[in-house]
Amino acid sequence: MIRKSALLAIAAFGLMVPSANAASDDWSIDPMHSAAHFSIKHMMISTVRGGFGKVTGTVNYDGKNLAKAKVNATIDVKSINTGEDKRDEHLRGKDFFETEKFPDITFKSTGIKPKGKGKFAMTGDLTMHGVTKPVTLDVEGPSQQIKDKQGNSKVGFSATGTIKRKDFGVTYNSVLDGGGVALGEEVPITLDVELSKPDAGAKPAEKPAAKKS
Repeated sequence: MIRKSALLAIAAFGLMVPSANAASDDWSIDPMHSAAHFSIKHMMISTVRGGFGKVTGTVNYDGKNLAKAKVNATIDVKSINTGEDKRDEHLRGKDFFETEKFPDITFKSTGIKPKGKGKFAMTGDLTMHGVTKPVTLDVEGPSQQIKDKQGNSKVGFSATGTIKRKDFGVTYNSVLDGGGVALGEEVPITLDVELSKPDAGAKPAEKPAAKKS
């Protein structure tokens, strides 16, 4: 009976080990140190730049082979910031992103191919304004992997690409005197992402000491 119990315990442990190893490849996008940026031509003479300050998600990455990584990212569209409050409110409204109806932009990778040292082409499905389209992003990284004071692993990546806003149903524009349009159709995008993974034995972040009355 004792021997049978021991064998069952060993078998159970053996089933747990692969799960632990798999979990060790799961990284979280650090929202405090990650952001998505964009730019668009205004009246075809100047460039307006903005960004989304709230990016979250996960990346399954073994720390060695980026070509096998799986990316799942979400951007909170309400976090848009172009430096002008009235413009940001307009962008959140029905003429553009309709954030009450479509609060998130999501990206799920479908493949990553090496393009040279530290450079990759990442394909994936981008969902914005209720429309999903395949896109390709140029990825640079990874940065040198380091550990923070709590023992968590950290690594960074940067991705760039260009999308056509009308492909995603964002068609608002206005015609200028002379027949021109106010806004460009192509939108260059950049994602700067910091990944974090708690290592075994990592110390939890210290809480500030309570003030004595």
